[in-house]
Amino acid sequence: MTAQKFKIKKGDTVIVLTGKDKGKKGEVKHIDTTMARVTVAGVNQVTKHRKPSQASPGGLEKIEKSLHISNVALLDPKSGKPTRVGYKTVGDRKVRVAKRSGEQME
Repeated sequence: MTAQKFKIKKGDTVIVLTGKDKGKKGEVKHIDTTMARVTVAGVNQVTKHRKPSQASPGGLEKIEKSLHISNVALLDPKSGKPTRVGYKTVGDRKVRVAKRSGEQME
């Protein structure tokens, strides 16, 4: 599989559209472009059993697993609802724009 280009970037606030965490909002921590997956802070948490080591005591640890990028949508900066993304040229720069409200995304 080749790396794709996505309209969602690291640091964006997204909402989960499907699955057990539907409706939850969070910030994108990591994007895997080869597998089309995103890791969102506080979403899709699982419990991992860790063995004790010299560095850590071990035990149960909550970690975030990745979601497929199609299961999340960017939040509109104006209304806070899910939106698609378009592009617009402002001066000599190409910027992302929310389709729902027309607001510029940063």
